[in-house]
Amino acid sequence: MSRYQDSPEAPAVPVRRPSRVLTGVIWAALLLGLWLWGREVTDVRHGISAPTTGDMAAAGRPPTTPLPPAAEPLKAALPQRLDIPHLNVRAPVVARGLDPRGAIDPPPYDQPDAVGWYAAGVRPGAAGTALMVGHVDTETRPAVFYKLSALEPGERIRVIRDDGKVAEFTIEDVQVLTRDRFDAQQAYGPRESGRAELRLVTCGGTFDRASRSYTANVVVSAYLTGTGL
Repeated sequence: MSRYQDSPEAPAVPVRRPSRVLTGVIWAALLLGLWLWGREVTDVRHGISAPTTGDMAAAGRPPTTPLPPAAEPLKAALPQRLDIPHLNVRAPVVARGLDPRGAIDPPPYDQPDAVGWYAAGVRPGAAGTALMVGHVDTETRPAVFYKLSALEPGERIRVIRDDGKVAEFTIEDVQVLTRDRFDAQQAYGPRESGRAELRLVTCGGTFDRASRSYTANVVVSAYLTGTGL
């Protein structure tokens, strides 16, 4: 994801929780939107070639790094900041919704260092899969998720929440999914039932100047392994 030239700033999205009756319908619509996003919304008007060190074939393969057991999910609370110590990232989290095409609306274009959280979905640390998206670059410089594909299994991600707790996640894999083989269910669906999981998503691969788009999406999968204050 990256900045579109001459595009209006996206409006702020209020935090609302869907009813249980609508959850299945919303999830199905979200998966369709994410599939479209994975194939189309990575289009950009420029191109700072982002690093891509993620494993193209990582899907479904056990990690070689021993990983800790999952922690019990927390009660729902709003995310305020995302920390990725290995990348020196400390990013404010902004609530986002879906754009008219049904894809997750990334943060406003004038906030390249912010991370967007899909506010109609799971809150980070609660049971289920919380989704966060961020820009890989702007017209002039790298953005918050520029080095996302350099992360490795076993590294930590921290989400500071408004209840004073810190949800600590451990990365289990990093995938670089090409646009022509993008599978929203594989990328965003839960890995294990009952866990609190987190997905971080941005553009990846190489910048195709002919189509003015990136060729892939980087998807970092993590799960809750601890809490802090």
